[in-house]
Formats: sequence, C-alpha cells, structure tokens
Amino acid sequence: MNQITILGAGVMGLCIATELAARGILPRIIDPAGKPGSQACSWRAGGMLAPYCEAESAEPAVLRLGLDAADWWQANGAEVIRRGTLVLAPSRDRAELDRFARLTEAHQPVNGEEVAALEPELAGRFPRGLHFATEAHLNPRAALLALRDRLEAQGVAIETEGTPTGLVVDARGLAARDELSDLRGVRGEMLVIRCPEVALTRTIRLLHPRIPLYLVPRGDGVYMIGATMLETGGKYRVTARSAVEMLSAAYALHPGFAEAEILELGSDARPAFPDNLPRLRRRGGTLYANGLYRHGYLLAPAVARMAADYLLEGRKPEFMDEDHP
Repeated sequence: MNQITILGAGVMGLCIATELAARGILPRIIDPAGKPGSQACSWRAGGMLAPYCEAESAEPAVLRLGLDAADWWQANGAEVIRRGTLVLAPSRDRAELDRFARLTEAHQPVNGEEVAALEPELAGRFPRGLHFATEAHLNPRAALLALRDRLEAQGVAIETEGTPTGLVVDARGLAARDELSDLRGVRGEMLVIRCPEVALTRTIRLLHPRIPLYLVPRGDGVYMIGATMLETGGKYRVTARSAVEMLSAAYALHPGFAEAEILELGSDARPAFPDNLPRLRRRGGTLYANGLYRHGYLLAPAVARMAADYLLEGRKPEFMDEDHP
C-alpha cells in the first residue's frame, strides 16, 4: 500500500496510527508540536471510559461503540483503572438521580451504607447512588504518551513539519474547520487539584440541575474536575464563574476539597458535528477523521478501527460521509 500520512498527534491521530501499525502499515505523523500536548483538546480530557453513563445524554451508538474502549487502551499500553463509576446527587436533587437511572442501564442502586463501603470518605454524605461497576478511567496524558512511545518503538516518530505523502488522514480536531464547514467547537473547562486529605478511588459524577460535575482520580491525591459544556466558536480561558462553580460542587461532594491546592485550570473546544457523532469523510486523497465531541477516549478506538478497515480493506465505515461538501 502507498504511504499514509496522519495530520495531528491528538487522541484521534495516535489511535489511527496505532491501528495501522498493528496491521503492518507504518504511517507518517505530522504535528507542529512534535508530541502530544496542550495543542490538542484530548490533553485536557477527563479520561472516563464510561459508556453506560454517557448513554444518559448521548446517541445509542456511543454506548455500543464504547463498550470495548477500556480493553483497547489496556492492550495498547495505557494504565486503565477499572473501579467503576459512582453517580450521586445531593438529597435535594434526588429526582436527578432517578432521571439518570431511567436513562441508563448496567447500574446497581446503592444505599448510604453501600456508598460508604465503595468510598469510605463519603460515609454519611449521600443516602443513595448508582454504581456502574464495569466502567473505568485512565489518565489521558499518560495514555497518549504510551501510544507515542509504542509507535516510536515501531519506527513511527512524530514529525514537526514536512509535506504529506500518499493518502492523508486529517485528524487535526477543531483546526480542521478550515476544511470542514459543519464542524463546531463545544467548550469544556477543567480543574486539576491536589488534595491528599481526600482519598477517592473511582470516577464520581455528582448530579445537579445546573452544574453536574465529574471528578476523576489521577492518583497521589490529584483529581481532575470537569463540569461545563458551552457552545462556542473557539478556545477561551476558564471563566471565574466556572471556576467558582466547579470548586463549589467539589466542596459539596466533600468539604475536604476546601483545602485543595489548585494545580491547573484549563479550557478547550471539543470538535463536534451537528449530531455530536464522529465522522470519517473522504475528499480526494484525504480522509478526515473528526467530531469526537466529549467522547474522545471512549470512541477514538472504534473510529480508528473503522478508519483502518476503510484504508486497508475498503470497508465503508458506519460514520462515513463521502459526498459532503
């Protein structure tokens, strides 16, 4: 087969490169940064591998295609933490918990004592919850670097510049709006804190009608907190309001977070198409792979397999737009 060049070293580009390399095709990767990093929104992702929880608001395809994401990441060198997801709500917002339960599956209702058994730090704080035992999470930055290292060991280095050769796979995320007119940015804001005094071991989703929050443990007392989903045309710094709301929600989860050290505040725009589902779009000698929305680490493995199947075997992917302008 002719040379394949991948533009972009974010989660989409590296996953496609990994799938191609596993099938004996070593692509070129071009990214001006020369490595995974803050140029890609996947650097600031939560890393939740939570297909059942995502089904609360996502299309059914997200659940179906995300079920084996944890296995894919683990098989490709990432450390995957398989301790499930615990979904909670303050007593005044119990209706939110009931709504979440109706819209999802594969969860076990838990009472206050069972919440405490799962996470002793939360003893006496939440009378009810939902435990999605089969879900998992990973550290996105460590996962991207693991893919890069495995590719480098196979002879695929990330080039900072150069002319693409052969068939081109454009995996530049929101930067591809110069070619994809229907791609939009959906802003997400995140906060990283260190609080060794609070020891939580699994992803926690705290439901709230105004600002639902998720908290993902990174180990060594470090937690990533995310909450906001704002329609926007570009990238902005975290607003003071969002920072206050995320910190207030974390305090509502556990008062110990009041003493947390703020390590990082970040904001980025996730690339999304109108239906919030990914696309593979062929135009001449370029295959565009984009639109992971908020499901980057959950859906990138499935989309990467589709891209490899199409490029190497000619199989038309599920999410394929060949004639879109």
